[in-house]
Amino acid sequence: MPTPTSASTAPAPAPAPTPAPVDAPVSAAAPAPARTGNAVLLAVISLCTAVTAANIYLAAPLLGLIARDFGVAPSAAGWIASVAQLGYAVGLLVFAPLGDTADRRRLVAVLSALAGAALVAATFAPGLPALAAAVLVACAATVVPQLLVPLVAERAPAERRGRHVAAVVAGLFTGIVAARVLGSLAGQAYGWRAVFLGSAALTVAIGLLTAAILPAETRPRRASRPLKAIAALPGLLRASADLRAACLRQGGLFGAWSSLWTTLALLLTADEPFHLSTASAGLFGLFGLVSTAVAPVSGTLIDRFGAPRVVTAAYALAAVSLPLFWLGGHQLWALCAGAVFIHAGLMAGQVANQTRALASTGTPAVANTAYVVTAFIGGASASAVAGPAYAHWGWNGVCAIAAAAIAVGWVGGAAVARKGR
Repeated sequence: MPTPTSASTAPAPAPAPTPAPVDAPVSAAAPAPARTGNAVLLAVISLCTAVTAANIYLAAPLLGLIARDFGVAPSAAGWIASVAQLGYAVGLLVFAPLGDTADRRRLVAVLSALAGAALVAATFAPGLPALAAAVLVACAATVVPQLLVPLVAERAPAERRGRHVAAVVAGLFTGIVAARVLGSLAGQAYGWRAVFLGSAALTVAIGLLTAAILPAETRPRRASRPLKAIAALPGLLRASADLRAACLRQGGLFGAWSSLWTTLALLLTADEPFHLSTASAGLFGLFGLVSTAVAPVSGTLIDRFGAPRVVTAAYALAAVSLPLFWLGGHQLWALCAGAVFIHAGLMAGQVANQTRALASTGTPAVANTAYVVTAFIGGASASAVAGPAYAHWGWNGVCAIAAAAIAVGWVGGAAVARKGR
């Protein structure tokens, strides 16, 4: 993975420090790593983001099994998905700002162990309140991807930053797909508790591996003050119109996706009109692989045309998906088409908005915290009202919430962008 330039260490005198190539070491005293070593590091980081991000959406495809195990209606268990997103937002506020000051290797190891322990506790939860508490803690500790994305952005050359961020974000969305597909299949075969236990083992294993191979920190050591970083978030948002626009735009996209995706299992497994099994409904998540395919394309387009144009295209794709999802309440083919468009729009927007947010200030970890927290507040809010809307108004109510999220994100982002000019 490319690193910032550093002064040459060659013994021969030179009139001025010579910029090192993009694959220069982080430390001037360290030997230059091979390009293949950087590729391995980026691959492991992407895998780590996939495994850890899967924890946030682990419960969504298993809601029917969880409800049956605890003897409650499926809609009564739907709030577990919102608790997971809320826990992630809390973790972002508390832990993600530490990426600018703390030793990221140690932080990744500690958070991975904490998430694994909480997932084990969820495995043995005796009821919904205990499960919700364990999921809240597990997802609060599952902020490792947002410690690694700023690291990748810091070390990538400006002309390739979009592609490098896209590689890590692709890993994140691959984890979301795996949570739905593999989680539902394993849950159908072995039960939802086995899925949580397996995820605990994977989280600890890949987290410790990533911590072991991360490059040593070369930044000056500073005391970590998470409360001070949290207090600085409002001021940071006020100071940067680009950051505010990125937050609002992604909050709208993520809210639309979350409202549709977290309730989709309820639609597919209901007696009418589809009556699919949990495993069959989980296979629907394979459409999320569109995200993995779109990520590198989005990164290339951002580097070539800029983030704002890619965000506009992302909203166009999301808008096209809405009538398809509405029609999908009775037509399976329309649900399939809508899933392709919403995932393509969400991924394009995620890569573009996050690239824009990371470049908006001189403190990328704190800016990334503001960005991701805002996005997840949008997602958690939309999914929190989507469950009751589905219970009262059916799939049409869910589609209305998704449309409202798209409208708020686009109009709010446009207003901020105009004001910032």
